[in-house]
Amino acid sequence: MDLALAPDAAFRVEQFRDYLALEAGDSPHTVTNYVRDVRRLAGYAATQGAGRPQEVTSTQLREFIYALKDLGLAPATIRRQISAIRTYYRFLVGEGHAARDPSERLESPHQWRRLPSVLTVTEIERLLAAPNTDEPLAIRDGALIEFAYATGARVSELVSLKLQDVLFEDGLARIFGKGAKERIVPVGRRALGSVALYVREIRPRFDTGKGRGIVFLNARGTPLSRVGAWMIIKRAARLAGLTKRVTPHTLRHTFATHLLEGGADLRAVQEMLGHADLATTQLYTHVDREYLRTVHKTYHPRS
Repeated sequence: MDLALAPDAAFRVEQFRDYLALEAGDSPHTVTNYVRDVRRLAGYAATQGAGRPQEVTSTQLREFIYALKDLGLAPATIRRQISAIRTYYRFLVGEGHAARDPSERLESPHQWRRLPSVLTVTEIERLLAAPNTDEPLAIRDGALIEFAYATGARVSELVSLKLQDVLFEDGLARIFGKGAKERIVPVGRRALGSVALYVREIRPRFDTGKGRGIVFLNARGTPLSRVGAWMIIKRAARLAGLTKRVTPHTLRHTFATHLLEGGADLRAVQEMLGHADLATTQLYTHVDREYLRTVHKTYHPRS
């Protein structure tokens, strides 16, 4: 049997299920969730070239957990995923199916840094120039990245954006955030031009009637998923040669930070980000203060 075609067998999913239900005595609900979590890990591992659990490294586990965070999963769900992984590897080691436990140093959500890294203006320009615009899908990719940086939209907001919500003549976009709360965000000229080109020239090629009026479609003509958007940005960062970890949330954070560095009012940034509480937006100002310290140190004669 080719285990690459049978991840359940390669990852001993059924044995793990029996262990949870019969030996650990976990509830059916926990068993179902933990088995789903391990299958999710197996799917991710396959994309990283790890066909068996003993081939998964601690670095890959950490990247997997960060990927779940980037996709917008709730901290409680991610904590359960981490618990499932730890239980799973304890099972594998205990049964002699693995010699080591790569999950020992996995961080829980409450241990994460509150904010991701920020891209410089130069890095953003490299990212935006990365997609090969001779290819139709690369034009879509460029439009998505331009729009994400121009608006600070969350990944869930990017993939649910509808054609009717991009107001090209007004230079605005209607974005529907958490709880379907609507906000109006200005969109810069370059981003509008990029999206307009994609909508006019590229999107009709893929829309087979399954697009539901969503702006960003995949190659099959259905709305792009959060995973799809995440992969587009990750691929562009790799093409641009960026060493920083770049995600949709990195672009949102960079959008806010660049506005603050340019002197934007905190409440205006709050409105554009769709934060209900100003205190949430104030988290971004620590980077602004670091920027000011850097400027002071660079230019002040007695710094």
